[in-house]
Amino acid sequence: MKTSRDRILTTHVGSLPRSDAVVELLQRREKSEAVDPGEFNRVVGGAVADTVKRQVALGIDVVSDGETSKISYSTYVTDRLTGFSSEGPTETARPHLDLAAFPELRRKMALLTGPRPFKRVSCVGPVKVRDRAALQNDLENMRRATSAAGAAEAFLNAASPGVVATFLPNQYFPTHEAYIEAVADAMRDEYEAIAAAGFVLQVDCPDLAMARHTAFQELSETDFLKRAQFHVETLNHALAKVPVDRLRIHVCWGNYEGPHTHDVDLAKLANIILGVNAMAFSIEAANPRHEHEWAVWKEIRLPDDKILLPGVVDTCTNYVEHPDLVAQRIARFAEVVGRERVIASTDCGFGTFAGYGKIDPQIAWLKLGSLVQGAERASKYLWSA
Repeated sequence: MKTSRDRILTTHVGSLPRSDAVVELLQRREKSEAVDPGEFNRVVGGAVADTVKRQVALGIDVVSDGETSKISYSTYVTDRLTGFSSEGPTETARPHLDLAAFPELRRKMALLTGPRPFKRVSCVGPVKVRDRAALQNDLENMRRATSAAGAAEAFLNAASPGVVATFLPNQYFPTHEAYIEAVADAMRDEYEAIAAAGFVLQVDCPDLAMARHTAFQELSETDFLKRAQFHVETLNHALAKVPVDRLRIHVCWGNYEGPHTHDVDLAKLANIILGVNAMAFSIEAANPRHEHEWAVWKEIRLPDDKILLPGVVDTCTNYVEHPDLVAQRIARFAEVVGRERVIASTDCGFGTFAGYGKIDPQIAWLKLGSLVQGAERASKYLWSA
């Protein structure tokens, strides 16, 4: 994994705006409508090539495939694993804890973003690998795209067992723990394949923060922290054969513009998060609820062999951050943990769910451009001595 040896490198969380043609195919497949596999692979492969080329041209150092082939970063596993029902609602069963008291806000948010395109189905049977072809297509598309664009380094996303359980509730296993362990065993194949293909693996772990006020809101904070610790231990077991220096994880409190008044403080989560056997930690840090938490790293020491990928660009609003603000945010982290241990990133993805969200696609790319410019300005300051 590359580090910021002589300048601040840039990356992002993974998902990027998908083309209309890709969104149409993904939504048709999600509705169980007939989709020609050849057409799907052709359209998705071309879109991956385009999005990688655009990232490289913009100056992003560590690029992704934009999660182009996936309906969402979590529920895509229903296409690859057994055990999930074929039907389900497209909205959350209950509002997030911070939104529960604001029905009018929820109504306005739904009008702005539109309905969620993915089915929130349940686990109803044994969880095993069903289809390796989708993963192999992702790997091949990324190999071709990075080679053509000359990308210096690339990563691919995979869902954590905990975030699968957050979005796809258990109706089969006797306990939550048994469900998590089964998903972890099934996802191990994908984790190892991504790393073996030469890419950095990013495991998306919003379950370590966001799930407190979504799927697990009935738990006390103490019990949630215990559950998060169990998720980390189970994830580590599934990642046992993945080299630490090819692994990064992403943690956030939910990619939506809500009050976030029930978010667990990073100070309470940091040591649990650092328990994942990864080299790099991508953590939300730009939005108004969490920007102040850069100071947590003054009190909680980042191990010498770890690096941070702090979010220095927000992914919930159409404001385009000024590069000077981005540079200031980067400098805060660099001055606390060391410039070589910071890679500038975004708070979350810009296309978390295909065809859903309030960020204009072209503005998402402008925000990434500001990220690159901010990193350049921070580098001049941090390497000026």
